[in-house]
Amino acid sequence: MRLMPLLILAALTACAGSQPTKKMIQYSELSAGPAVPADQRIAYGSEPLQFGELRLPNDGNATVALVVLIHGGCWQAQYDMKHVSAVAAALVKEGVAVWTIEYRRVGDVGGGWPGTFDDVGRAVDHVRALAAGHPRIDLTRVVLMGHSAGGQLALWAASRKQNEMNGLYPSSMPPLPVAGVISLAGITDLAAYGAGAGSCSGAVTPLMGGTPDKVGERYRAVSPMERVPIGVPVRLVHGASDPIVPLAQSTNFQARVKAAGGEADVDVVAGAGHFDLVAPQAEAWTTVVRAVHALVDVPAQPKVHTGS
Repeated sequence: MRLMPLLILAALTACAGSQPTKKMIQYSELSAGPAVPADQRIAYGSEPLQFGELRLPNDGNATVALVVLIHGGCWQAQYDMKHVSAVAAALVKEGVAVWTIEYRRVGDVGGGWPGTFDDVGRAVDHVRALAAGHPRIDLTRVVLMGHSAGGQLALWAASRKQNEMNGLYPSSMPPLPVAGVISLAGITDLAAYGAGAGSCSGAVTPLMGGTPDKVGERYRAVSPMERVPIGVPVRLVHGASDPIVPLAQSTNFQARVKAAGGEADVDVVAGAGHFDLVAPQAEAWTTVVRAVHALVDVPAQPKVHTGS
C-alpha cells in the first residue's frame, strides 16, 4: 500500500514535466487579420505617411491622459502601425486616449535620417493641435510609449530640447513636454545594438546613414544612451526571453539614467518574448498596463524644455 502514493507522485511529476513550454507571441499573430479601426485618422504633415490615428475613451466629458504610441519594426518600411492597433484599442479600455503615429521609415521616400526623426518629432508635437480640437485631452498627462525601434524613438522624442543644432527639423515652439516614457523592449543604444547580432541590428546603419565612426554626431543626437538624462520618469518593460532586443538594452540604460540622477525602472517579464509586450492577449500585457497607470494616474507637471 505504501507504493501507491509513490506511484501517484511519479505520475504527477511526469505530467508536469510534459506540460508544453509557454509559447511566445509571434509578429505574424499581431499582423494577421484586419486592423482595429480608430476613431479618426489625422494628418500632422503633408507627406502621405505623416498621419496618426486618434482613439478616445467613451466616458463623457472627463479629462483623459494621452499615450502617444510609436510602433516598431526595425525602422523599416514593411512594418507599419497595423500590428499595434489592438494595443491602442486595449489602452483606450484602460481609460486613456491614444495617438498612434505613422512615420516615414527606411525604404520610404524621405525615410531614415533625418526624415524618420523629423516625422516623429512633428507627430508628438501635433498633440497640442489634437488637444485644441479635443479639450478632454490633458496636456499635463501625455506619455510616450514605443516598442522596439519605437522605444528608441519615444525616448529620443522625450529628450528633445528647443533650438538644438542637430540637423533635425527646427521647431518654432518648444518640443511638447511629456510626463514620462514607456519603453517596451526598446533599443536604447544605437551604436551597441548596430554592432550586435540582433535581428534589427543591420537596420541601424541604413537608418542613420552611416556607422558611428562616420556620422557619430547623428548617433549622439538621437541614441537614447547618449541623451541621458532624459528629464522625465522612464519605465522599461522587457521580456526575459526576448530574442530580438537583448535585455541589456534596458538594464544598461537604466543604470546610465540612475547614475545621472534620473528615474528609470525596469520590469522584466519572465518567459516573455519580443512581441508579447504588444499583445493584449499575452500575460505580459498586465505589466505594460501597470507601467501606463504608474505614469498617467498621478497628475504630473511635465518638464519644461530649455535650450541645449
